[in-house]
Amino acid sequence: MPTQPGLTVVQLLPALVSGGVERSTIEIAEALVRAGHRALVVSAGGRLLPALQATGAEHCTLDIGRKSLLTLRYIAALRRLFAASGADIVHARSRLPAWLGWRALRGMAATDRPRFVTTVHGLNSPSRYSAIMARGERVICVSRTVRDYVLRHYPQTDAARLRVVPRGIDPESFPRRASPDRAARARVAAQHPRLAGDGPLLLLPGRGTRLKGHADAVALLDALRADGVDARLWMPGAREAGRERYVAELEAEAARAGVADALAITPPTAGIAEAYAAADLVLQLSRKPEAFGRTVIEAFSVGRPVLGWDHGGVGELLRELQPRGAVAPFDPAALADAARALLAQAPALPATMPYTLAAMQAATLAVYAELARR
Repeated sequence: MPTQPGLTVVQLLPALVSGGVERSTIEIAEALVRAGHRALVVSAGGRLLPALQATGAEHCTLDIGRKSLLTLRYIAALRRLFAASGADIVHARSRLPAWLGWRALRGMAATDRPRFVTTVHGLNSPSRYSAIMARGERVICVSRTVRDYVLRHYPQTDAARLRVVPRGIDPESFPRRASPDRAARARVAAQHPRLAGDGPLLLLPGRGTRLKGHADAVALLDALRADGVDARLWMPGAREAGRERYVAELEAEAARAGVADALAITPPTAGIAEAYAAADLVLQLSRKPEAFGRTVIEAFSVGRPVLGWDHGGVGELLRELQPRGAVAPFDPAALADAARALLAQAPALPATMPYTLAAMQAATLAVYAELARR
């Protein structure tokens, strides 16, 4: 294995398939290599493995996310890896890998033991199993919402060990676009004819699960069209394999409301920045509080207002950056009123995006350096 000056950081996660945890892992591996450090990742692998390896990081394939007693055999393998690699930092991003990593570290001599970092990426149900994520010598919280959650549910946690490092985006991937962007709307309408029209386009990106609030968006569309507004709604990502029954329920609800012809439920789009540009209003209606709210900052970066329930990381971002878009959770009348107001007069949006990928990478590497100095 090649050696490089600086730190050796080992990140632990279940797999490299998809999702925010995987994306953050790759982004930090890239920052480490660029800064002259050595980045190792332990996981079961997956379709994002080539993207990780393209950063110059190394990968060790161990299925440390499988919930089985047999997974305990990886504790010894991790301990050997930490020792052989000369790891300075072990950074766990998920609960089972964190337990395995923590056990492996306990079996090492204190003088040779790497420092232990965890990142709390989500608002997991409080339990002894989840408590491992608060045991890091430094606990990275992806929002103030997460920090408050950790301290509320694990009050024995030393607040001095917590570091808030918000997720971030690359503004170049979400460039500011003129509003309205008629060319983007025309391209989207050419792909999805139900979205054609002169009225406002609402966008709710997200997986096909009830937690994403698709039914709330359909009800909002119904309320706006009842006002005589030729609103349209696009829900990219809701139509996916295994979610056929859920999509059928949404389509039936739209038909009952008489808005089926103004609704497009589609698979995920590879051009999400183009989708934001085509939209007049972006919705974030997750019924379960989220740890952060990447959709919010992506939409703001493109220059589109966001409407969402005022809870979790989404509410935190909206209250800070665009308060008019934060609505008391699950109040459909208030949601419709806020949508009407935002469509009638677009709010002022941040001139520059404070939540950037570069800032997240720098802050995470600063956490590593803080421990290394100790």
